[in-house]
Amino acid sequence: MIWSLSFAPLVPLWALIAAAVVALLLVVGALVLRLPAWPLRALAMALLLLALTGPALEREDREPLSSVVSVIVDESQSQRLADRTSAAAEALTALEQRFAGLPGYEVRVTRAGRGDGATADGTALFSALADSLSDVPPDRIGGAVMITDGQVHDIPARAADLGFNAPLHALITGREDEIDRRLAIARAPKFSLVGSEQIVTLQLQDRGVTASGGRVPIVIRRDGEIVSQQMAQPGASIDIPVTIAHGGNNIFEFSAEVLEGELTDINNRVVVTIEGIRENLRVLLVSGSPHAGERTWRNLLKSDASVDLVHFTILRPPDKQDGTPINQLSLIAFPTRELFSVKIDEFDLIIFDRYERRGVLPLLYFDNIARYVREGGAVLVAGGPDYAEGGSIYRTPLSPVLPAEPSGMIYEEPFRAGISEVGNRHPVTRALPGSNSEPPAWSRWFRLVDATIRNGETLMTGAEDKPLLVLSREGEGRVAVLLSDHVWLWARGYEGGGPHVALLRRLAHWLMKEPDLEEEALRLTSRGAEVVAERQTIGETVGDMTLTLPGGETRSLTPTEVSPGLWRATAPAPDLGLYSVDDGTRKALVHVGPPNPREFTDVLSTVETLAPIAGETAGSVRRLAGADDRIVVPRVVPMRRATSFAGDGWIGFRTTEASILRGIDRYPLFQGLLGLALLLGGVSFLWYREGR
Repeated sequence: MIWSLSFAPLVPLWALIAAAVVALLLVVGALVLRLPAWPLRALAMALLLLALTGPALEREDREPLSSVVSVIVDESQSQRLADRTSAAAEALTALEQRFAGLPGYEVRVTRAGRGDGATADGTALFSALADSLSDVPPDRIGGAVMITDGQVHDIPARAADLGFNAPLHALITGREDEIDRRLAIARAPKFSLVGSEQIVTLQLQDRGVTASGGRVPIVIRRDGEIVSQQMAQPGASIDIPVTIAHGGNNIFEFSAEVLEGELTDINNRVVVTIEGIRENLRVLLVSGSPHAGERTWRNLLKSDASVDLVHFTILRPPDKQDGTPINQLSLIAFPTRELFSVKIDEFDLIIFDRYERRGVLPLLYFDNIARYVREGGAVLVAGGPDYAEGGSIYRTPLSPVLPAEPSGMIYEEPFRAGISEVGNRHPVTRALPGSNSEPPAWSRWFRLVDATIRNGETLMTGAEDKPLLVLSREGEGRVAVLLSDHVWLWARGYEGGGPHVALLRRLAHWLMKEPDLEEEALRLTSRGAEVVAERQTIGETVGDMTLTLPGGETRSLTPTEVSPGLWRATAPAPDLGLYSVDDGTRKALVHVGPPNPREFTDVLSTVETLAPIAGETAGSVRRLAGADDRIVVPRVVPMRRATSFAGDGWIGFRTTEASILRGIDRYPLFQGLLGLALLLGGVSFLWYREGR
């Protein structure tokens, strides 16, 4: 309750000033003339003037406000190491109990560092502090406490940037004798040509201990498989050569040996993702004879700028003598030995388009082609009547790698190509344009070679549900057989045409091992604050998957089928680092966040980072762990003003003088009988005195 004097003049201010001037002149005149009782005259006029000012006593009813203290609890990844989380929880409980015994304080607890706090910029506690006090006037802030390991990455340059004038205290978890080993990426390429060798430069650091000088083994994995091991010296850089094995993402994981007694091994691993880019693909197209569909293959392959096409059409066998003038024949002999013996391994794909044995290629070269397939090459056979007859390419040493054995029968009847049950789940034929209707919305074909499927998968069917497109794997390579030569009808737009570009391009890319077209694959990608696990299979069901987080925690994922053959599961990705998913047979990896996140640049607890700004605010920084590793939480002391808000075993906080005005009571001094009595009393006393 506060009393004060206020004024509410009954006349305009100018009139009040004029009256005061007249009264002053009269008093001065009386003083000069030495009139008797001039002080009483002055008192009477003063009372009159005072009455005209409307004086009143006011009583304010105020409610004092509490001081707000913000407690920021660090829940970042580094804070979750060792026993720091339990120490922080114990300290928070003790602080809340201490403040509960002190009237006049409001405690706001904010947990920061998990999710939004654990970003590429590291642990952001001061932004959380600003948010927690954004609605509090600066004069009500009593101070702030941070319970953290000291690894904070958004510390303001000056205490004035905090926005309040109150102490900042930091209670540090962890111990002084911590040690840790860290592996970091110094330099790594983003992409490279498939088959090339690149250099990844790493740095190995041991912190908290004196380096022993011993060399440390580093294991290198590519796509989860160990490929090599290197030795590194702590405190030095090491160049590690890696080979780009395939197109798409090549994920290299480097892990250093665990240091005995180290704080965590989570930063002993780093991941480098290098995108494999194929050099221009070399395709050899051998057309057995001119036919209507030959140009379809040529146009498709020539339209792709990334394909170097070598195309030969066999116009006649070498033993045919029909009197054709020499100037009308090719001036370049078919370089069979160079293509199928010397340089066969330089081709990514060999296509036989209606090829028929006519003595052009010796049988020995078909042995070379079969070896080429088993060692990782790719062959596509697009057959017509040639595949069913006696001169079929199947009647060569290439037959052991061909999945379709011709019966000799040819169906010459109209049919619409259909996608088999397996084909609906295979990336090559799944969701082909026009396949979602029955029958498919594409034109008919009129020829199909009957064949018995020895191995592989039938993706498309033709007349009488006979196999039309068959894919198989042989050794390290792949083979595809298209049992019709009428795909050109789609290209020509007959009866509306069909998806020949999509089909043939997917087919060629599958043969050349494009990762996105693998029929059995497990992939893990990051999308915003989630990781997405995808299981591609031609099977009917898939099992649960196990997701491993950067800290070693595991979660079980149950995927759901989003389209035929494609199963998907999502999970939150709250932490930075390496995530892996395992379905029991396959493993996939993805790194969330930057290659060298600030959160793991240094995980040792420290009092040094927060000491300068805490000192500027007259606060303190101290470790929670005592001499016997017991958690020691300082006492809380309320203070109004001080040059230091901390001492041995205690921390202080400001008490505010802020309050809320609930109401005002006003008592006029010259109102009513009291005012009249004062004025009449003054005048009467003056009259009485002068009468004497």
